[in-house]
Amino acid sequence: MCRIFISSKTTGMRKLFVFTTILFLTVASAAQKTIAIKCGKLLDTHSGQTLSNQVILVKGNLIENIVAATDFKQKTDSVIDLSAYYVLPGLIDCHTHVLLQGDITSEDYDVQLLKESIPYRTLCASRSAKIALESGFTTIRDLETEGALYADVDVKKAINNHVIPGPRMFVATRSINTVGHYPITPKDYNWELDWPKGVQEINGADEARRAVREQLAHGADWINIYADRGYYKLPDGSYRSHPNFTTEEIMAVGDETLKSGKKFAAHAVTRDGILAAINAGASTIEHGFGMDDECVQLMLKKGIYWCPTIYVCDYVAEGRARTGSPINKYFMETLPAVFKKAMNAGIKIAYGTDIGGYSWDEPEAKDFEYMVKYGMTNMQAIQTATNVAAQLLDMEGKIGELKTGAFADIIAVKQDPLKDIKALEQVQWVMKDGLVYKTSK
Repeated sequence: MCRIFISSKTTGMRKLFVFTTILFLTVASAAQKTIAIKCGKLLDTHSGQTLSNQVILVKGNLIENIVAATDFKQKTDSVIDLSAYYVLPGLIDCHTHVLLQGDITSEDYDVQLLKESIPYRTLCASRSAKIALESGFTTIRDLETEGALYADVDVKKAINNHVIPGPRMFVATRSINTVGHYPITPKDYNWELDWPKGVQEINGADEARRAVREQLAHGADWINIYADRGYYKLPDGSYRSHPNFTTEEIMAVGDETLKSGKKFAAHAVTRDGILAAINAGASTIEHGFGMDDECVQLMLKKGIYWCPTIYVCDYVAEGRARTGSPINKYFMETLPAVFKKAMNAGIKIAYGTDIGGYSWDEPEAKDFEYMVKYGMTNMQAIQTATNVAAQLLDMEGKIGELKTGAFADIIAVKQDPLKDIKALEQVQWVMKDGLVYKTSK
């Protein structure tokens, strides 16, 4: 009996070894396969040039080489013909919320936190991620879950493990604010109940440090804070707001984040939040609709990135004005001048939409139109979502460019986006990490 048991176990182990070996060889073989992509037009976002009749050689999940079609003689495992398309790097959105599905009014927001469970919202987030990828955004920075705790880490994990399709994700988990300065607030509901919060609330520098540590321990790639609130316009046309943190609190967030080797983003709309966040070590300013000259100069001096999120401001303006808050309408009147001032000064402008703040059924590429209308060339606008965004994420040379050694994140559109920026709202073909997720119609 003992000898039979040992023999059976040995046979099982041999079978397992054979299966594992075959699986390893199969995966290894797939990883070595080479794909040739024939490009009619290739947008080199680094040089700003458009090249004709190029071939991108993809091996595994990387770009192995790019050569002129006339020089292409290499034998490959397969060929993809995009000779009728304009080919460019996968786009990068530096400000998304996959766990949100649009919230023009506070009621829209409250419904998601009060009537939808975190598992349900995570299922919706998987749809959001798929939409982003099929819209040509192969990388996103998701700046907090708005009450869904660490569900963005799970969405990222599911994408990385090929459970669901989606972009490469950098996540910020919960976001940080001080007590009483973010919805849901007890004054709006029965104060006897413990209402869910859209952020992690803190009081004092010690709690600020604890929040940063907790979020990093749960898988946050970035820390995100809400630096100001209560925006208003002065008679001279300038904007102000109420800062959310004491100096000690915001400095503690910055110190704990930076000494952990991470970076933090700041939702900051006027000088009251922007200057405090930059002085605390923020790497990016989100929104910044009401920034003034001093903000522009400090951002330029310290190399701070700006994610303008223009379309969401326009999207919510009318609805919020009807409920008695016209501030977004005011911002939209002055934002063109703010954008031009920042652009002409040389501030590093990175593409960020705040999608999730508006419906995922709206085009994620909509902000490009505003950027061009406000003074950028089409190529400059595209570069905000490629080269510049890659630099913001410390991924320069790996994403946002079509070059040897970069990840094989490639998209194709039918029309020339340098002539019509709206072509980016109609992405026909998507590859991420060497895998095709959307094919041309």
